[in-house]
Amino acid sequence: MLNLATILDDSARRYPRRAALVCGDRRLSYAQLAALANRVANLLVSRGIEPGDKVAVSCPNLPEFPAVYYGILKAGAVVVPLNALLKEREIAHHLADSQARAYFAFEGTPALPTGAHGRAAFARTPGCRDLFVITAEPTEISPIDGAETLTRALSSLPAEFETVAREATDTAVILYTSGTTGTPKGAELTHANMVLNALTANRLFGSSPAEHDTHLVALPLFHSFGQSINMNAGFSVGATLVLLPRFDARAALELIAAEDVTVFAGVPTMYWGLLDAAGQHVDVRRAHNLRLAISGGAALPVEIHGRFEQRFGVLIREGYGLSETSPLAVFSPAGQRPRPGSIGVPVWGVEVDLVDARWNPVTGADQVGEIAIRGHNVMKGYFNQPAATTEVVRNGWFRTGDLARRDDDGFYYIVDRAKDLIIRGGFNVYPREVEEVLLTHPDVSLAAVVGIPHPSHGEEVKAFVVRKPGTAVTAEDVVAWCRRNMAAHKYPRLVEFRETLPMTATGKVLKRELAPTPSDRPPTAARDAAG
Repeated sequence: MLNLATILDDSARRYPRRAALVCGDRRLSYAQLAALANRVANLLVSRGIEPGDKVAVSCPNLPEFPAVYYGILKAGAVVVPLNALLKEREIAHHLADSQARAYFAFEGTPALPTGAHGRAAFARTPGCRDLFVITAEPTEISPIDGAETLTRALSSLPAEFETVAREATDTAVILYTSGTTGTPKGAELTHANMVLNALTANRLFGSSPAEHDTHLVALPLFHSFGQSINMNAGFSVGATLVLLPRFDARAALELIAAEDVTVFAGVPTMYWGLLDAAGQHVDVRRAHNLRLAISGGAALPVEIHGRFEQRFGVLIREGYGLSETSPLAVFSPAGQRPRPGSIGVPVWGVEVDLVDARWNPVTGADQVGEIAIRGHNVMKGYFNQPAATTEVVRNGWFRTGDLARRDDDGFYYIVDRAKDLIIRGGFNVYPREVEEVLLTHPDVSLAAVVGIPHPSHGEEVKAFVVRKPGTAVTAEDVVAWCRRNMAAHKYPRLVEFRETLPMTATGKVLKRELAPTPSDRPPTAARDAAG
């Protein structure tokens, strides 16, 4: 028998007075957080929620997220965390697709009207019977547009609850994929998937109750990265989680110093933001307690590795995983200096291999293949989508859609997404490789590379570039820089400057929104020189 909620139960029993959550002026001890989760569990049972029922939640990084998350689990139900940026149509799809019986939605703000979208989506989903609004002010009792507030719903319920026993193979969480290629699918992750991933993370991080780590949680908790690496892993060892509802680099640096943060996990764009803020005369010496910096979600440019170590005195340890793998699958091994550009080696209990389109192993050092994963972290499958599951899972192996190479020592290096591959004139161009070169330019702050249609080459390489503040580098300068540093078929002929790049809620660049424009034809001279 196993329930993911025992992660919170155990730490609340061992360290009841230790701070579990910090969010602005709010501080909750482990005992207080467990009591709030127990009230949520009592609420769900009182409304007829049974073990195995699905319960959705839309909430940013607020104390209510973990309280609702573990409360759902304690009742024996399945958590369906939803991206807080989703709109009415998208929320309604997720509620119906997951067969959610109840829904917790943050009321939102004028800039992020999560509650309005959530209430409208709930009204469109007859199978979802109960809606609870999480208010920005935790003491708010009055209904909002007729919907019951969480505070009111919990007001008369006891703070004790006996966690429902579940089987290790029962579904604990359904995580919806980002949906970059078609309709989002719900990955079913079991209690064993999630518990083992949290414990494996702590084994790699050197985390223990005696260490009493403090995590700065800038990653959204509705996403697998923040959920497993910060929340589940952190709570399992009695860590303190400092919540940042919306990532702001300067605010993050101030919290790292003020709260004596020891662990920071982020995506590459967050590290780019921290370096940018640190360059604006922010005193990073006050971040002296930071011992562990973790990067995932996308490949970290080699340039950022060096700059971060120089500025903060901490090596970034890079890892790799997906929602379908709970997520941790590959990580920089403990006791060794990270290899810039490498995501590391398979974690304990997990096998990784490279395969071709027909599932045949790709052998030989530095040969490119698609990453396939097998182990305790691989999902049960996509909820109610057996055909989609069969397409990516075979004999326990899950194929990821990510291309990588493996060196002689068994370290893996992400090359690119299989679907992001650009084929120019019959030659393969990996956008990540071009982005790495762009980031070595002294005036380039951020870059994203995509392929656009071309009448003779099939595809042409285009770069979207964010300049460093105060610089005036031109497109011709960037093209010349790349031309000097890579083969003729790889360098971008087209460069477009942007103030910012479109991002997902988790900080990944949304390349699908970087659409070609009518002017996307390379100059004749450049085209002729390239052939």
